[in-house]
Amino acid sequence: MVIGDSLSAEYGLKRGTGWVALLQERLATEKHGVQVVNASISGDTTAGGLNRLPALLAQHKPTIVVIELGGNDALRGLPLGATRNNLKVMAETAQAAGAKVLLIGMQVPPNYGQDYTKQFFETFASVARETKSALVPFLLKGIADAPNAETLFQADRIHPVEAAHPTILNNVWPALKRLLP
Repeated sequence: MVIGDSLSAEYGLKRGTGWVALLQERLATEKHGVQVVNASISGDTTAGGLNRLPALLAQHKPTIVVIELGGNDALRGLPLGATRNNLKVMAETAQAAGAKVLLIGMQVPPNYGQDYTKQFFETFASVARETKSALVPFLLKGIADAPNAETLFQADRIHPVEAAHPTILNNVWPALKRLLP
């Protein structure tokens, strides 16, 4: 189960073309026999994800929970401590329900200030260490930091275009594959 924000909810994309849909296709092609539930909502924050998580765990009983949240917390200037705590409680809640956890890290633009930018990025690794969760350090690696980055984003410069989603899946796949049965 993927619980995320617009980056996982196919914001601005034709349905079935985002990285989560591509993940389902890869799992089927490689005959893993795993179904993917995309419980992502555009605009969601870690607080929203934390509120929704217990019902989602009860309904879907996932064996793996991918947490792709935090970017909207930063965009809204929410306190890092709250983001960190929400991610930690989400990971622990999913683990207590019997799921393995994969935490997806994000980065914010440098205009937030060097200190905030660094602390935000380190939040994901810190929570992953504390909860013994798997980690993808940066979801948009090879996209946001690509030489042609401007061509890989929609006009809002936040959401990747369809052509970038295979790269996103390739960023997630190695860590996720290690969690598969």
